[in-house]
Amino acid sequence: MSANTFLYFAYGSNMLAARLQAPERCPSARARGVAELRGYELRWHKRSTKDHSGKCDIVASDVSGAVTFGVLYEISNDERAALDREEGLNKGYNAIEPNVFFGGSPLPAQSYQASITDPTLRPYTWYRDLVIAGAKQHDLPMSYISGLESVAADEDTDRVRHDKNMALIGEARA
Repeated sequence: MSANTFLYFAYGSNMLAARLQAPERCPSARARGVAELRGYELRWHKRSTKDHSGKCDIVASDVSGAVTFGVLYEISNDERAALDREEGLNKGYNAIEPNVFFGGSPLPAQSYQASITDPTLRPYTWYRDLVIAGAKQHDLPMSYISGLESVAADEDTDRVRHDKNMALIGEARA
């Protein structure tokens, strides 16, 4: 890592490179590999300010062995503001800097934690599928991917939004 970059721990839809590297997000983002956020569980209860569905969040857990897997990205400092904007900094997510385990060692990395949650929310199918596609793209553990696949999701009635997001998965496969 250079002085001109920062490390970002993606655990939701930003695990998918095509989503994170979009021009309005962080085109410089380069995956370094799979990282673990130990002592945290993944939840889908963050209220989206755009479509009001459930998005991913990380929550501290007392459960022994709790871990949230994700992808550690290195991103240009010039793109930090764009990432903050796209992630809704101070509008549903707060910036945090947890220690994630990468290559067996702890490293501080930027991430986001929800400030607006609702345990009754469910993700849209396209959002859940983006998270799963990112997990598969970076070879997260199969047991973790199976857990992602078991999350109940709702169909988005906005078919344009659905199709636009599903196209990202097609780009990742190409």
